[in-house]
Amino acid sequence: MRHFPPRRIVCLTEETVETLYLLGEQDRIIGVSGYAVRPPQVRREKPRVSAFVSADIPKILALEPELVLAFSDLQAGIVADLVRAGVDVHVFNQRDIAGILAMIRTLGALVGAAERAEGLARDLERRLAEIAATPRPSARPKVYFEEWDDPLISGIGWVSELIEIAGGEDVFPELRHRQAAKDRIVSAEAVREAAPDVIVASWCGKKVVPARIRARDCWNEIPAVRDDRIVEIKSPIILQPGPAALADGLDAIVTALWGGLK
Repeated sequence: MRHFPPRRIVCLTEETVETLYLLGEQDRIIGVSGYAVRPPQVRREKPRVSAFVSADIPKILALEPELVLAFSDLQAGIVADLVRAGVDVHVFNQRDIAGILAMIRTLGALVGAAERAEGLARDLERRLAEIAATPRPSARPKVYFEEWDDPLISGIGWVSELIEIAGGEDVFPELRHRQAAKDRIVSAEAVREAAPDVIVASWCGKKVVPARIRARDCWNEIPAVRDDRIVEIKSPIILQPGPAALADGLDAIVTALWGGLK
């Protein structure tokens, strides 16, 4: 980096974009992922330079970034190309709520906004604690979260934790520590046996079709299907491990479980 804090930042995933906007540091952003939609103005304010597992390396280099922010081993190929080209890269790897909060604090430090980042993280922590402590009118409903439909993938870490904070019980809590999606594949039979009261689905960038869920073999026996409690949560607010998941994503889970009671 030529300057500290870095003046020219490229963000290859949405959660760092949203965090920088929340910190008031959006002027540092010179390029974003095509999946960045929060806040809404980012789509008209910032050039798109990447998808998720692919990126326009020449376009990124032409922007002369001082720092590129990436996420996880899924972007390792992009990161390697950028490092070989002499670009400074920071790769986050948050998979749970503690990791999301650490990402916010770390990013704040990287851009010289540590105090504001600490305030943002503490506000989110307080809100999580308040929602977790909210009395609920009945027993904890069993929840199956579906990240993908073919094969069935469940158990993404921070969502599993948010289900519990919202007053539900994740039917596959043991999967939350498995980072790779392939390690979180579940069978249709296992979901039937778990008998969830609520099915929350977010199919990672494509529209959820409840009719397809209802049509699965013998799933009409599942309480969530029988009682028509299949709820879609849009992926930008639940599958990005950043502030959106801890705010709008959590609200959506609360609504799915309790009909809007907070």
